[in-house]
Amino acid sequence: MNELVNAVASRRAFLKSAAAVAGTGLLAGCAARSVTTAAVPAPAAPVAVPAPPVATPIIQPVQITTAPRGIRPELFQRAMAALQRHGSRIRQQDRIAIADFSIPSSRLRFHFVDLHNGATRSMLVSHGIGSDPGHTGMLQHFSNEVNSEATCEGAFLASNYYVGKHQLSQRLIGLDATNNNALDRAIVIHAAWYSNADMIAKHGKLGRSQGCFAVGENELDKVFTLLGEGRMIYAEKTA
Repeated sequence: MNELVNAVASRRAFLKSAAAVAGTGLLAGCAARSVTTAAVPAPAAPVAVPAPPVATPIIQPVQITTAPRGIRPELFQRAMAALQRHGSRIRQQDRIAIADFSIPSSRLRFHFVDLHNGATRSMLVSHGIGSDPGHTGMLQHFSNEVNSEATCEGAFLASNYYVGKHQLSQRLIGLDATNNNALDRAIVIHAAWYSNADMIAKHGKLGRSQGCFAVGENELDKVFTLLGEGRMIYAEKTA
């Protein structure tokens, strides 16, 4: 019993001592703060924050809404829908090219359309061997398969130029699931003798490419001028 009393007493003494020490420290701390004579620095001058730049609005070009003469209305509408769908990747939207593979290679079926005024320039263009195995002059089917030597359909982005086996050529990037192998397949725009206009007089049709958009040897400069880099080509066959 005495041990318990002594323990309690010791405990009380310890708590009093601890409280006294804590109180002293608290008072000492307060006193130290109350007699501090260090000068309080003057507030810094406000820093001018520049106003955020005003965003330049993106102005979409005024585009025609009806098909120009010589282009099937349903094909033109599908091409315009593709331009809207892939608009974030098509930085030049003043002109587009439309390849109408519904008609034979003997006819002008590669159309370059000015979307401001509807002015159109049309040329001959070949289709791939794999799309017309019997060389009928009509595209029978499309293919996106590697080594198919066929034309593929959909929207293409006209990319950079290079010199290859067909001399100066232009790479194309396929933007749809139906032509997304175009770059790997080296589907490009180039000139070829078998796409010259005199082939029509001799054979009634153009020769065939390996899937590329092959144009006449005298037409390539015009194509590059009208298309340039960053514009869209849309290729399809309508019923």
